[in-house]
Amino acid sequence: MDTEAQPTERDRSSRSSVSEAISDTGGQEGRSRFSLVSRITDWLPGGRISLTLLVCLLFLLFLNTFVVQPFQIPSGSMEQGLRIGDRVLVNKLAYRFGAEPRRGDVIVFDGTGYFGDADYVKRVVGVAGDHVVCCDKEGRIQVNGRSVDESRFLYPGDSPSTVPFDVVVPDSALFVLGDHRGDSSDSRDHLGSPGGGMIPVGEVIGRADLVAWPLGHLSSLQRPDAYARVPAAEGAHG
Repeated sequence: MDTEAQPTERDRSSRSSVSEAISDTGGQEGRSRFSLVSRITDWLPGGRISLTLLVCLLFLLFLNTFVVQPFQIPSGSMEQGLRIGDRVLVNKLAYRFGAEPRRGDVIVFDGTGYFGDADYVKRVVGVAGDHVVCCDKEGRIQVNGRSVDESRFLYPGDSPSTVPFDVVVPDSALFVLGDHRGDSSDSRDHLGSPGGGMIPVGEVIGRADLVAWPLGHLSSLQRPDAYARVPAAEGAHG
């Protein structure tokens, strides 16, 4: 015996009505969106072309604000890796979601109140808790008792520093130096200034990841392995 319920004419009619209602609702929404776009394009001078340009502009503004920002190198303090006029792309997501700058990173930060009323680009040499000293018997910088060979990125002919220093980096701060030590105003020059030459992590805009212009200088900015053997600061947790 066939026990499956057979649809009645009323059931079919009911399902058909619901389907038509859903279809009509979807159609109304689609027409409503199309009508809104049409009203916007009618209102904008230039119509659809202007609307397309506006959407692209808003997208670029979003990227620049939250994701990646171009930055032009204003001085020779990071030569020879970064030259005057180079344009680098700054990754603004690099230190979000719990990540923090690491030794060797090239960062862009707001130096207002610390270095000057401008944005700066430098290399991170010390992070929170690090004991940074210049110099050892061979003229090299030491971090937490480990001498660091910076020869691969220092400007040719420069010494690690002609200015002696012995500092401990406070919590949530960074000790930064330029690669062209003979032409860089950095943490060494502001040890007596507010903040002791240290840059608060909160002032970091992002990590410089790529030289995008000129094309002849196109290159990625990799973290050097010079700091790989530096031990963690005493009391640091990781």
